Amino acid sequence: MENPLPPAEELVLIDRELIQLDARRHFLLNRRAWLLGAQAPHAWGATVRPAAPAQGAEASGPGAQNVLLVLGAVLLAVAALAFTLVSWGSLGIAGRSAVLGVVTAAALGAPVALLRRGLRSTAEAVAAVGLLLTVLDAYALYAVGMPEVDGVAYAAGAAAVLAAVWAGYGRCLPALRIPVPAALLTAQLPLPLAALAAGADGPDMAWALLGTAALDAGLALPRPGRWSRWAGAAGSVVGGTALLTALAQSLDAGSTGSAVAPSVRLAAVAVLALAVAWRAPGLRAAFAAAGAFAAVAALGGPFRPELSPSWAAVVYLALALPLLGALRVSALPEPVRRGLALTGAGVAVVQAALTAAWVATVLLGRLRVLEEVWSVTTPAPAADGSGLAPLVVLLLTAGAAWWLVRVLPERTEPGPAAVVLGWAALFTAPVVLDAAPGAVFAAQLAVTLAAGALALRSAAGAGAAAKAAAGGPAGAAPAGDGVPAGSGPTAAAAVAAVPAPALRGPAGIAAGACALAGALSVSVAALDGRLATFAVFGLLGAACAAGAAYRPAPVWARAGAAALAVGYAALLAVALGALLEWPVAWWAPAVLVVPAAVAALGPRLGPVRVPAEVAAAAAGLLALALATGDAPVLALVLALAGVVCAAAAVRPERRTAAGWPAGALFLAATWVRLAASEVTVPEAYTLPVTAAALAVGFLRRRRDPLAGSWTAYGPGLAATLLPSTLAVWGDPHWLRPLLLGTAALGVTLAGARGRLRAPLLLGGATLTAVALHELTPYVVQVVDALPRWLPPALAGVLLLVVGATYEKRLRDARRLRDAIGRLK
Repeated sequence: MENPLPPAEELVLIDRELIQLDARRHFLLNRRAWLLGAQAPHAWGATVRPAAPAQGAEASGPGAQNVLLVLGAVLLAVAALAFTLVSWGSLGIAGRSAVLGVVTAAALGAPVALLRRGLRSTAEAVAAVGLLLTVLDAYALYAVGMPEVDGVAYAAGAAAVLAAVWAGYGRCLPALRIPVPAALLTAQLPLPLAALAAGADGPDMAWALLGTAALDAGLALPRPGRWSRWAGAAGSVVGGTALLTALAQSLDAGSTGSAVAPSVRLAAVAVLALAVAWRAPGLRAAFAAAGAFAAVAALGGPFRPELSPSWAAVVYLALALPLLGALRVSALPEPVRRGLALTGAGVAVVQAALTAAWVATVLLGRLRVLEEVWSVTTPAPAADGSGLAPLVVLLLTAGAAWWLVRVLPERTEPGPAAVVLGWAALFTAPVVLDAAPGAVFAAQLAVTLAAGALALRSAAGAGAAAKAAAGGPAGAAPAGDGVPAGSGPTAAAAVAAVPAPALRGPAGIAAGACALAGALSVSVAALDGRLATFAVFGLLGAACAAGAAYRPAPVWARAGAAALAVGYAALLAVALGALLEWPVAWWAPAVLVVPAAVAALGPRLGPVRVPAEVAAAAAGLLALALATGDAPVLALVLALAGVVCAAAAVRPERRTAAGWPAGALFLAATWVRLAASEVTVPEAYTLPVTAAALAVGFLRRRRDPLAGSWTAYGPGLAATLLPSTLAVWGDPHWLRPLLLGTAALGVTLAGARGRLRAPLLLGGATLTAVALHELTPYVVQVVDALPRWLPPALAGVLLLVVGATYEKRLRDARRLRDAIGRLK
């Protein structure tokens, strides 16, 4: 106490004593636990039995071993750090060096003996501690011997030395797995750290990363193995970072001069990646694609600052598309060819997708015509050349896709891409070139018709190919001369008539979709003028009709053409009514001419009959919508539509599909006509129709006993009962309900006597409606007189009764349904 130590040294001694006390306490606790476990089997004279294996063990033996080894290595590492950072100052220079040297040598030498004994996992753990001690040695050397040296520069040198030492250690002990990856990961640091120490900026850092990637490539390429895998993974990460860094610098360059240096770095990345792709055992396509991408960016970088973004995209695309030619270079390894072509195709796909938005704006911009049809509109602004670059992109990508069709006939993707891109380029070219309106219409109509013809021809060619593949007729020529076995003159001619591979399958569908899009766009634009409307609608309608009649084409193509032909005919009728300045309601009869024509043609339409009739039904709905503003005209249109449906129902195959709509339309026409004429006694008009219809039905039943009552008597009874039922609910007098109820009772009894379903149900429903009408005032009076709580109570009782007798009611309902079902 007379010579106290300095506070710092005294704190170190106290910490040391506390650590020793904790270690001693931990040892004694473990010893106590072991003694208790060893003494327990001898208690009360019990014999010692070996411990049975634990049931449902959650960890395997090797797993527990590895956990213990990792924990031990971690604890040793923590102890080493504590010794180096905390207790270092209590020893002299000689002691410090001796302790660290001895411990490091022991940690690095122990795995040799452990591996000889077969303790590989333990050797791995001790080796990991030894590697960490070498790092601490490097830190201690810097802290004590070279404090004046720049820390970043010293870290770069230390990383290089440690990487070399660990690599040598791993080669001496190849059974250890940790040293080699640790050496390779540490080898990624020297060049970047040296660049930072030298005050490097972005470009120099990119060169440092590139040099590191080159060293990794040099380690990975000579021969396969663990070195190759780890070096390849590290080099890929560092090389990718160098690529992204150089690419960002190239895109940020504001002039051609400033873009040269990033382009040089990108070129170096490209050379390195392609060299690796040429010799690397795996991922060759990925390295080739990365190198090709870097080469495209390097070549296009100096041009980008001097061009607009759209034209810069054209330059990059023009540089990338030649990479597709690698598919034809047999001297290149197959993975390298695939990687180069993948880069060219990827750039083309991205550019085409970006240009698709521009094409959509051209097509959707015409919708402004719908704001004011057939009026003098302000002409579109003249083209300023900004759309020329997207047009060039479309043409280049379409040509590349068509070339791929020839090179890769087994792939189906290039064909539709070539069709869509080529159509988009040709369709938008007149707009981009600022042609006259008439020239624009003519050019776009020609492109649309060409796309439709291509769809029909491609589908026809596919059908011919399928028939040819199935074999020719008897007397087929033998195999040889390029004609497949079993093929005759017909099959050979079919094969010769088949179009190019791009025109088959999905490409034909793409052509049809393009034709539809072009037709819609041109049709909307044609609404700007009367002459343009009739010319475009007439031409497109005639072309669609011709396509529907083109028999070699498949059903789906002809069906679409037929539906469009019917639609254009209906639109022409609407345009004719507008041209003649008829009231809108009177346009409807002209539109109904189209469904009438389709119904008249009927079976002669062949396989396009159903789509044509569906389109005709849509035209009929359009006619009804046009006539809704004028009730008398609406009644006329409903009657005419009923006539059309009735004419179609004459044919047996359309009797059900068109018969019921015909009856409904006739009935609706009657109601609308009576309402328009403000008729209060509809029976004066409906009874004669009912009498005539019932007479016709009676004769029909006599000639055809199998005819149902709904067909024979349903329309006639409904013609009077339904309008009269509606009129009853608005009639305050007693005479109409009495007469209608009497008539409904008679119809119901007649249906029950004759066991006829239609009179029974129609008469019963009418009788029920009349009875409810007559009881309504009394029900209202009774409800007003009852207490407020009584209706809910009655409803509750009713629910209970219904629930109690649910099964019986279901049985009775089934019996009633069966009885009605037995009626005619």
